[in-house]
Amino acid sequence: MRGITKSFPGVNALDDVNLVVRAGEIHAVVGENGAGKSTLMKVLSGVYPHGSYSGQIHFDGQERHFRGIRDSEHAGIIIIHQELALVPLLSIAENIFLGNERARFGVIDWFAAFAQTQVLLRKVGLNASPRTLITDLGVGQQQLVEIAKALAKQVKLLILDEPTASLNETDSDALLALLLELKAQGIACILISHKLNEVAKVADAITVLRDGATVTTLDCRAGPVSEDLVIRHMVGREMADRYPRRTPQLGPVMFELKDWRVHHALHRDRLQIKGVNLQARQGEIVGIAGLMGAGRTELAMSVFGQAYGQGISGEVWLQGRRVDCSSISKAIALGLAYVTEDRKGLGLVLDNGIAHNISLAHLAGVSSAGVIDEGREVAVASDYRRRLGIRCAGVSQPVVNLSGGNQQKVVLAKWLFAKPRVLILDEPTRGIDVGAKFEIYTLMAELAAQGLCIVMISSEMPELLGMCDRLYVMNEGRFVAELSAAEASQEKIMRAIVSSNNNASADNASAESP
Repeated sequence: MRGITKSFPGVNALDDVNLVVRAGEIHAVVGENGAGKSTLMKVLSGVYPHGSYSGQIHFDGQERHFRGIRDSEHAGIIIIHQELALVPLLSIAENIFLGNERARFGVIDWFAAFAQTQVLLRKVGLNASPRTLITDLGVGQQQLVEIAKALAKQVKLLILDEPTASLNETDSDALLALLLELKAQGIACILISHKLNEVAKVADAITVLRDGATVTTLDCRAGPVSEDLVIRHMVGREMADRYPRRTPQLGPVMFELKDWRVHHALHRDRLQIKGVNLQARQGEIVGIAGLMGAGRTELAMSVFGQAYGQGISGEVWLQGRRVDCSSISKAIALGLAYVTEDRKGLGLVLDNGIAHNISLAHLAGVSSAGVIDEGREVAVASDYRRRLGIRCAGVSQPVVNLSGGNQQKVVLAKWLFAKPRVLILDEPTRGIDVGAKFEIYTLMAELAAQGLCIVMISSEMPELLGMCDRLYVMNEGRFVAELSAAEASQEKIMRAIVSSNNNASADNASAESP
């Protein structure tokens, strides 16, 4: 890619960007949110067609003028976007071969489709039936389906935009191993990731973008490239600390769950959350650790207005008083806020502007006598734009045109404007660069210092250990350990999970013996 320049109204997204990727190479592209990484890949894959940008694309020795994504796929370039593009009510097999159907004499060959899907699912490490509907899978499992979908096509250059953002450590390692296998087969990969430790494991070269321009390309084959060096190029400054320093000032118990039980949203006979007890104090950041499928998101959504599950029982206590959180409006009125892990599907109205999205959870704050004051709405949004550093052309800009990190900041602004007492954060830094992560961590520390109670769910153990005053470890719908910040470690968390699995296996064996 030579001299790529791309503009949107009021924003110059790419400015004379150059990128060279060799066959059989894993080439990482890194940068802060809004640096232009996703935009550059959309240019390469034809999402932004030839003519909507300036510059040249050469692939396999020829200059290419991609008019759309089908053109780039025909050439062997396949992209997996940061935000998933699956049809919820179709099966895994139907999604994998959508637009690329397996057919004989004009009739879909379902036997071949299901058989090939099973092979692909084994490759990506997803233990599910090809007939399973996408809507029945978690976000992390859906990411694996996207990767399987890409592998079903004849790929020469695979572009992965934050492929491990939704995955736990084991699944991430499996995916990185898969990339190395593809590399050995001569398939090139462009890897966009904010997880610099993963980039260091597999990348042959790293190109750093900042403010829409190429900063440098680092050759990892010439010698190890330190994370600190990459971060310095990304943010244009040194970062001494990954997490803000804070001295917790803990007050009385603010938020409490007692014997919380939730049955599966589709299968009422299946108990998914199994008698959870949780306490969180004023000014405390409490973490919930666990592997994918442990039930952390289901727990959070069931508490927040019973947005997930059925047959819910147990008690919610707020500031020493039992409260009714049986609807989302009641939860918001009580001061609960939930920042979803799925910002695109559940957190934002993508076609609406930033200002409309920020005011959604607290319309009373921008209205009088039931009529929205647009001036007040713009003023509120402008204030949060400044406070959270949302990069945009203006607060009327549709959020669909923002980078993933800036979209996440809009979701945070929406809930902060609702003036919560308890803030539940579900994967709050997923798909966000190092500099923006630090900004969110700093915001969390400030909110805790102001007396908010924060419950943080994350699949990244280092950020749980770096930010939380206390940790619960969850496995198979139960809390299996509670650790203070002083005693918590990645080893202890994993040991608690493994021990609970072993105990469950022993209990099952005992129950089955005569």
